Amino acid sequence: MQIDENVVAVVSGGASGLGAATAVRLAGLGAKVVLLDKDGERGPVTAGDIGGSFIETDVTDPESVAAALSQVAAAHGALHVAVSCAGIAPGAKTVSRGAAHDPALFAKTIAINLTGTFNVASQAAALMAQNAPLDKDGNRGVIVNTASVAAYEGQVGQVAYAASKGGVVGMTLPMARDLAPTGIRVCAIAPGLFLTPMMQGLPQEVQDSLGQQVPFPARLGDPAEYAALVQHIVENPMLNGEVIRLDGAIRMAAR
Repeated sequence: MQIDENVVAVVSGGASGLGAATAVRLAGLGAKVVLLDKDGERGPVTAGDIGGSFIETDVTDPESVAAALSQVAAAHGALHVAVSCAGIAPGAKTVSRGAAHDPALFAKTIAINLTGTFNVASQAAALMAQNAPLDKDGNRGVIVNTASVAAYEGQVGQVAYAASKGGVVGMTLPMARDLAPTGIRVCAIAPGLFLTPMMQGLPQEVQDSLGQQVPFPARLGDPAEYAALVQHIVENPMLNGEVIRLDGAIRMAAR
């Protein structure tokens, strides 16, 4: 799919981090970009910076997602690209100091990272299915979800996060197969260590130490590199049903 002024895209978690970088990239190519985020302060600012729009959205609430996408359809008449970047990464062990993992924290992580991704992807797909074919292959839209290398090598204290991202990985192929007859492609990106707001909150020496664990390039990933891969997935029609690691060849140790 050619990304230009005729393309309408939504990015969940678009107020900051990987989502904001993706929004910047897509808007820079001419797309009409709508940010979906709970952050009512940063969201409008980021949207204003790229000439896009912002809709305050709770991805864990199907009705909130439905209302947001209805606004997108009303404003732009179509939806072609949906990128899910909303997520949290709490740290908690299965058992810590004799106490079991907080089930509410586990459920919240699944709700945002996995169910939230499903809500955006499934409802976006229903909207995309109404599009006229965009090319001779019958493409109607592209969905890009965000997994993590933790889906494969979850570390100590990442049981909830790894489970949620493992769910995103497991959802990718069957969702692509479900949507194949409608001409909608689905891929996921599994980032390694990236310089997101969570990382930026760590001391510089910790950031540097983490970056040096990456075989090559020995640094933290730039969110713009994630955004570049989103662009490639959208533009390459044979990428479908795939989870792509974007990690500098890192394989996470237990700690």
